[in-house]
Amino acid sequence: MIFLANLSAIITVGFGLICLVAPRYSLGLIHLQTTPERPEAVAEGRGTLAGFYLAVGLLCLVTPSSAAYWALALGWLFTGCGRGVSIVLDNGRTKFNFGSILFELGLGVAALPAASAV
Repeated sequence: MIFLANLSAIITVGFGLICLVAPRYSLGLIHLQTTPERPEAVAEGRGTLAGFYLAVGLLCLVTPSSAAYWALALGWLFTGCGRGVSIVLDNGRTKFNFGSILFELGLGVAALPAASAV
């Protein structure tokens, strides 16, 4: 089970690296669009997304503590829950959202055993 938790952390770090080095590409993957007159949108990809993904993912891999894995697990589980709220309240019933919620909840659930075991 620790393997799945580490895989969740590695995937999270991978997302963080993509957001850091290719923010426009990564934002496009999640169906967001940047424009030249809004450079702060690119900063969100590099800052908010990359920073959080890299920090939590690397924390789990470098100092495998229970708290680090709890942060990883709860971060992904709350992300999935937020998407679920959007599906219901924003009429967001799309294949992309249903696939994403499964992926996000899966990453969160995968980290739970390490959160409890470390």
